[in-house]
Amino acid sequence: MSFEEFRRLVAQHAPGGISATAIPGVLVSRMDDGGSPDESTTGTVLAIVAQGTKRLSVGGSVHDYGVGQYLVASVDLPVSGQFTDATPRHPALGLGLELRPEVIAELMLSSAADFHRAARGESSPPAITVGEVSPRLLDAAVRMLRLLDHPRDIPVLAPMIEREILWLIMTGEQGATVRQLGLADSSLSRVRHVVRWMREHFTEPLRVDQLAELARMSPSAFHRAFHAVTSMSPIQYQKTIRLQEARLRLIAGPGDIGATAYAVGYESPSQFSREYRRAFGASPSEDVASLRR
Repeated sequence: MSFEEFRRLVAQHAPGGISATAIPGVLVSRMDDGGSPDESTTGTVLAIVAQGTKRLSVGGSVHDYGVGQYLVASVDLPVSGQFTDATPRHPALGLGLELRPEVIAELMLSSAADFHRAARGESSPPAITVGEVSPRLLDAAVRMLRLLDHPRDIPVLAPMIEREILWLIMTGEQGATVRQLGLADSSLSRVRHVVRWMREHFTEPLRVDQLAELARMSPSAFHRAFHAVTSMSPIQYQKTIRLQEARLRLIAGPGDIGATAYAVGYESPSQFSREYRRAFGASPSEDVASLRR
């Protein structure tokens, strides 16, 4: 099995950007331009590169991955991402599979008991990891893509291939991150629960003791686990989410910068402008004018 068929199938079914397919949870992507770093969130996903290379920055960590590699994101994190060599003649191509904790949990419960116990004893793994694509994983990914040309087979065969892909990742070199996603009471799952709450309440004042209580951890243990998983502190996470939301609102339509600052939770427009410039390299008005052009 070569990467050539994998690349051809992704190119065949990816119209541009990140697109959903007829297979639930399976995404294909085509990017024709590297451009400047793009601010986004990861979601919980397995991404396999078919062509090109990408760099993701999250907190204080940088992850580079390209052909022959995959990336696992087990927590929805704000990231800065950039394709470093994409052009219209040589676009970046990739396959994505949304990670469903319930399927991972089912696989763990159906596996050997010692495997399940070992997963419970693992420490907090990082939310984003990069690994090498094995021949077996490549074979499963190609078979998943082939189903797009045989839609009648999708309801029966796609869930089976999804389980195969997840199992290969779970038992591979970066399996700890995926295994922890399947444990409801793991530190990663607890941090993931808090992150989801923070995204829904990002405008509210931050109290770390309240977040620790939500995670059912002591404040010190929660802070260590949060940083281990996300590569940032809770305050940094909230700040990044607020700034990304503000940027989206300002791009979507003309608006008062001060009002936008208050709307995303800032108490001081001047502080908002300082942190916006630090994050995006320009003032809010300059940055938005440049993006609109």
